[in-house]
Amino acid sequence: MNNPILALTFEPALESLGSAFYSRVVAAEFPQHWLRFRNDAVLAQLGLAANRVTDHHLIEALGQFQGRDTLLALCYHGYQFGIYNPRLGDGRGFLYGQVRGVDGELYDLGTKGSGSTPYSRGADGRLTLKGGVREVLASEALHHLGVCTSRCLSLIETGERLWRGDEPSPTRSSVMVRVSRSHIRFGTFERLCFLQRPDLIQVLLDHVIEIYYPGLLAVEDATERYGLFYAELVRRTAVLVGQWMSVGFCHAVLNTDNMSITGESFDYGPYAFMPTYDPQFTAAYFDEMGRYRFGNQPGICRWNLEMLQRPLAMLILEADMQASLAEFDAIYAQAYVQRMLQKLGLDPLLTPETGKLVQQTLAMLEKTQMGYHDFFAELRQQFSPLWQVDVGHILSESLFLAQSGGVPALESWRQLYYHHLQGLRESDLQVVAERLRQHNPLTVLLRSEIEAVWEPIATEDDWQPFYELLKRLQNP
Repeated sequence: MNNPILALTFEPALESLGSAFYSRVVAAEFPQHWLRFRNDAVLAQLGLAANRVTDHHLIEALGQFQGRDTLLALCYHGYQFGIYNPRLGDGRGFLYGQVRGVDGELYDLGTKGSGSTPYSRGADGRLTLKGGVREVLASEALHHLGVCTSRCLSLIETGERLWRGDEPSPTRSSVMVRVSRSHIRFGTFERLCFLQRPDLIQVLLDHVIEIYYPGLLAVEDATERYGLFYAELVRRTAVLVGQWMSVGFCHAVLNTDNMSITGESFDYGPYAFMPTYDPQFTAAYFDEMGRYRFGNQPGICRWNLEMLQRPLAMLILEADMQASLAEFDAIYAQAYVQRMLQKLGLDPLLTPETGKLVQQTLAMLEKTQMGYHDFFAELRQQFSPLWQVDVGHILSESLFLAQSGGVPALESWRQLYYHHLQGLRESDLQVVAERLRQHNPLTVLLRSEIEAVWEPIATEDDWQPFYELLKRLQNP
């Protein structure tokens, strides 16, 4: 087979579970195909040499969908803004195939914007080009910030005109393919509970453990093995939220159908990186009550895990799940504080003193409303060994500090940071500088950055600013 993508060894792992978990679908046919983005790093992850995969290969396989007759629209339900919705499922995408990566792990290739399915609920099953651009940018930005996330493999413009209420219309169309560990969601289990199929819940849970939690297979007792799965999912989810919070990312739509059973972040719609530290920051215009606001993300993910207990209770003791969920807050707090300490350039070893520094940093940022990302970028750019000599050197060149004339909250923070530097050896200061460079990007995917690259695409079909922004995000 000439196309290296079609020559991959696709595994029918999810397909083998049976038609109770999916519907077979046919991809839409599009009038045009322009490859706008290809991810050579992800191709390499799948064992494909980028120089052997042409743009035409990508269009043929992932835009025209030639050579693949097993396309599965997955079935799931979910709690949307706290209300259970049994009318969900893959409405504009499907599972294109599952492939082993060079690391031996199984990966899903899933589409978005590939046409209507039995779960489209009257929608057109398409993806706007701007929506595709936003997801490419989000997944690449998060990946290079150390967040566990799906990644886009390709984005192809498809030549159709779409009408949307939240974009100037008509707007351009696209089809995207993402690579993730799994497209099995919390809502996949919730649907089986709704259908009163404990037998299928066990089939699905055994499958999830075998593929994504293989270390648990050594546990012979099934009840214990299932309980350990839930405990590990709690841990993975708590760590993921800590990653989001440290980089200032608001997912915006944390419904249970957007929660992966592997603890991976995926499906980026109206997300946003907050510009200043504000726990009330809300990314989606339609989230009128602020349910998915930035500061509520840990609590919402904890609630989603609690809702998942309902289907899993058919196999796992509720007391065991409650005990595991009770650890969520502590796991999240540890993961979050450790990442925040790294953003401050410090050893992520947790102590009461370091915890106080993180708390005071957040309090200072909230009170002063200096840019969240600007603050950490200034730490990275201005750090000097002189900071250990005299507190007056700390952020002495800060534009915000000069304009504010010395805000008490910022002055208190400088004293506390100076105190932490006092305990370091001279050789440790090089490590501090390196941590600051590693964990504080100079380019952040704020809304203004997205709009700045979208405008030339929309008006002049100029993609160069988009590619330049991608390079900066991929080298933070």
